[in-house]
Amino acid sequence: MPTSMVAVGDTLKTRRFEADSVQLFLYNAAIWNPHRIHYDLPYTRETEGHPQLLIDGPLQGDWLTQIVEEWLNGRGVLESFEYSNRLAAYLGDVLTGAGEVVECDDHGATLNLTLNNQNDKTTTVATARVRFQARA
Repeated sequence: MPTSMVAVGDTLKTRRFEADSVQLFLYNAAIWNPHRIHYDLPYTRETEGHPQLLIDGPLQGDWLTQIVEEWLNGRGVLESFEYSNRLAAYLGDVLTGAGEVVECDDHGATLNLTLNNQNDKTTTVATARVRFQARA
């Protein structure tokens, strides 16, 4: 994607994410995360005091990288990515990811991304730097 085709203020296609208990279990197994708040509801409620299983912070970050990769569509690469979880997200929440181009230069762009729950509260924020591929 030539930089001339991208401008500050351009938005990325929004995407909805909704985890289920199987996805949470498998994701945590894959990243070797044994924290029971992601798969053991009685423990989560009785010991940790949460109303429902928690959606992993890293999973939320991964969802935001998916939005970037889909936007790039093979026309560039994700050079860097930083995210910060701001609010707990629970099983049953419907999260919507969105992104915007905030800076462009001759080589790529910087994107700001957010993941909001169904109450429009931000659970995760991120910044991504992408580099566009040179066309032959």
